[in-house]
Amino acid sequence: MTETLVLVDGADAEVGTATKERCHEPDGLLHRAFTALVFDGSGRLALARRDAAKPLWPGRWDGTFASHPRVSEPYVDAGERRMPEELGARCDLAYLHKFEYHIPYGDAGSENEVCATLAGWTDGELRGAPGEIDAVRHVTAGQLAGEMASDPRAFCPWMLVALRLLGGSDPAALAGLPAGARAWAGRMDGELDRAIAAHMGPDRWRLVDEG
Repeated sequence: MTETLVLVDGADAEVGTATKERCHEPDGLLHRAFTALVFDGSGRLALARRDAAKPLWPGRWDGTFASHPRVSEPYVDAGERRMPEELGARCDLAYLHKFEYHIPYGDAGSENEVCATLAGWTDGELRGAPGEIDAVRHVTAGQLAGEMASDPRAFCPWMLVALRLLGGSDPAALAGLPAGARAWAGRMDGELDRAIAAHMGPDRWRLVDEG
């Protein structure tokens, strides 16, 4: 069944709907999305590798999971609905911030989104759903910094922006995370800026709000 996405303006106000396929064409329509960063109790971030069959950014490492809210569905509700579908586990999520970005993936399509960042933590087992995620692993900030320096294009650009903005998040939103997870905020800003630049210019994304 065709999935319907929420079209928005630059302030994230709903302006209509369109099919997922239309939203992700090369001239894709601005739509609402979210990306979630889920940590374990020691503060390691769970990365998920996008399935090789995905039309955009196949085989790239992403944040823990990403998807789209339904019409009038709050971001946190959408994330907590989608997490067990993609990873077979649940956790409480907090809203951190949202940003707008637009970046093509060759001639295959594009992402043109107002994207909210959600965060949570769990020590439960994470198992990727077939067709969506083909591997899950946990990394420390130091490990991720080294991998980004070696091959920044191995990672999805929206994940890099979400992490770059982590340092500006409301401390109250981060308060529910383990201390090791809170320590990620602002720790890799320079490395993240360089990795983001390998994907897109500074005019391709902007902060919409800080939560």
